[in-house]
Amino acid sequence: MSAQAETMSGVVLTGHGGLDRLEWRDDLQRPRPGKGQVLIRVLASAVNNTDVNTRIGWYSKAVRGDTQAAVASAGEDAAASGSWTGAPLGFPLVQGADCCGEVVGVGDGVDQGRVGERVLVRALQSVAGEDGRHRTVTFGSEHDGAFAEFTLATSSDAVAVSSDLSDVELASFPCAFSTAEGMVQRARLGAERVLVTGASGGVGSAAIQLAKRRGANVTALTSAAKAEELRRIGADDILVRDEAFPEDAFDVVLDLVGGPRWPELLGALRPFGRYVASGAIAGPIVELDLRTLYLKDLSLLGSTHQPENVFTDLVHYIEAGEIRPLLATSYPLRQIREAQTAFMEKGYVGKIGLTVADG
Repeated sequence: MSAQAETMSGVVLTGHGGLDRLEWRDDLQRPRPGKGQVLIRVLASAVNNTDVNTRIGWYSKAVRGDTQAAVASAGEDAAASGSWTGAPLGFPLVQGADCCGEVVGVGDGVDQGRVGERVLVRALQSVAGEDGRHRTVTFGSEHDGAFAEFTLATSSDAVAVSSDLSDVELASFPCAFSTAEGMVQRARLGAERVLVTGASGGVGSAAIQLAKRRGANVTALTSAAKAEELRRIGADDILVRDEAFPEDAFDVVLDLVGGPRWPELLGALRPFGRYVASGAIAGPIVELDLRTLYLKDLSLLGSTHQPENVFTDLVHYIEAGEIRPLLATSYPLRQIREAQTAFMEKGYVGKIGLTVADG
C-alpha cells in the first residue's frame, strides 16, 4: 500500500472475548504523526501474553483464575476493567505490543533525518498524566499498536536498530525481552543462582539468555519435552514441572507463573533472596505465609515499569550479538487467529512471529 493512501489494512479487536473478536479490515484510517511522533510502516510483529490477556479481559480484578480458564469464559465481567490500568478500553483497538518497522514520516519537532530508519518500538511506555505522575501503558493496549500496516510512536519510543536479523526476528524482542530485562535489572541479578518459571515462553526464554549474559547460574522450570531446547539457549539445570522445588537453593526467582505452587517458590529462595513477578499465567491469587517472608528476610518485587535504559540496553545487546531471537514459527498477520491458537497451545519454545508488511 502506498504511504500516501488514506486507509490501511490490519486487524482490530472489536471487544473483549474470543478469537472472533479479532477482525481483518481493509478500511482502517491510516494515522498521521502529531507533534513529537513518528509514522512507522510496520514490517513485523509477534504474539504475546499481554495481547491475549487484553482480548479476554484477564486483567480485570473479576478474573481470579489462570489464563486458560479465562480464555474459556473470555469477556465475562471484563468490559469495565479489562486493561492494565483498570480503565475501560476503547474499541475497535489495533493491538500488537511488538513492532519492527521503518520510519516513513515525522511530526513537528522530529528530525526529518529519521525517515528511513529501521526501528523497534518500546512495548512498555511511560506516560505523564495531568497530575504529573507517570504511569505505564502498553503499546497495542492503551493505544493502537502494530497489528496494522502503519502505526504511531513518540520519537523517543521508536529506537533505531542496526542488525542483520530479519524483520520478524527483530519483532520477537521488544515485549518479551524488555519484560525479562526489566525483571533482571529490578532484581539486580549478578553471578548468582536464579530460577526462571514459565521458562519455555517468550519472556522465560528471554530471561534465560539475559541472566546468562550477567553470569548467573540458571535453573529453568519447564516440561521434560522442552528441557533440551532450554539447555541449548543457556539453562544450566532443569526443574521438570511438578517436581519438588529444592529448599533454600536460589538467590533470585523470576516468576511468570504464580498459581497454587507459589508458596513453594518462596521456600526455594535462600535467606535474603529476591522474588520478582511479571506474570501469573497459572493464576493471580496466591497464599503468602508472612512468616516465610520475614523470617527469611525476603524481598518481593513487582516488575512492570521500565526505566528508559531497559529498552535501549536491549537494543545494544541485539546490535552486539549478545542475545538472539528464539522464533518458533511465524504467520502472516491476516492469520492472527491461527497464530494466537498456536500460542495458547504452548507447544513451542520462544515466540510466534507475525509478518505484517506483506501480511
